[in-house]
Amino acid sequence: MDVTLQLTSYPGLDERITILRAADEVDAVFVRTERFNILVDTLATPALCRQALDLLAEKMGRRPLLVINSHMDWDHFWGNAALDRSVPIIAHATATDRLRDPAAQQVLAEKKQEPRFQAVELVAPNITFAGETMALHGGDLTLELIHTPGHTPDHIAVWVPEIRTCLAVDTVEHPIPEVWSSDPADLCALIASLKQIQDLQADYVVLAHGQRADPAVVDSNLRYFARLRDRVAGLGEIDIGATDLADRGGVRLQDLVTVPEDMTAETRVFYERCHRSNLAAVIAAYKAGIKFISDGSDG
Repeated sequence: MDVTLQLTSYPGLDERITILRAADEVDAVFVRTERFNILVDTLATPALCRQALDLLAEKMGRRPLLVINSHMDWDHFWGNAALDRSVPIIAHATATDRLRDPAAQQVLAEKKQEPRFQAVELVAPNITFAGETMALHGGDLTLELIHTPGHTPDHIAVWVPEIRTCLAVDTVEHPIPEVWSSDPADLCALIASLKQIQDLQADYVVLAHGQRADPAVVDSNLRYFARLRDRVAGLGEIDIGATDLADRGGVRLQDLVTVPEDMTAETRVFYERCHRSNLAAVIAAYKAGIKFISDGSDG
């Protein structure tokens, strides 16, 4: 699959922020500050990352480059191999745990069957933080890195308070985000992260998937989980154990959110898989008697 990269933005979004769109695969984000440039995610391949840096050359000027790896999913950080080894790459400390997991090499081996991934090597971040937040002070803009687990254990979002913009990456998605596992703890973490972003009251919430910057998507994601909770709570024990539950009327993806009419068949299959993962986590939480979302999130 050939992926064409383009620079884009959203109406009203501050001109110091540029979206790097790799077709329907993923969006990375470039932020220009007085003191340095910041690239939030390096895309899926070194070739795409190099292309991004070439397209951004005029915007970058002479300011040094810092890179943020939002999390260790292949489409967000495999471009690291294109960077000069002197470039600081910042991530949450739990990112290194994911890279040590044999699953990271397994995913790479599987993806290398496609020609465009042949040049990929796993390049780890070289600066990590272990707390809940880390701040980068760019002079005119501050970038607050916020640990937002739930989609993955290592996920971070970026809050730019001066322009009330949140780079939510994969914590917020359109039409739905995906929880890391069926463990209710991960579901609780994702809901908490969504609420944390909602509480920022951002003017813009920039997504990595879904090509949107509307804060209303955060509310929609929370309503989806609240509706899913209610549908599961209304089922009997026999229905909850059904293997085809995600395909039954009332519990299907399209019964809980509005699926874009122009969504490709491939993307639809992907989000239906995400929905099945979320359903499994909600069922596990229900069986454990864990209240993972408040009634006030029903919307």
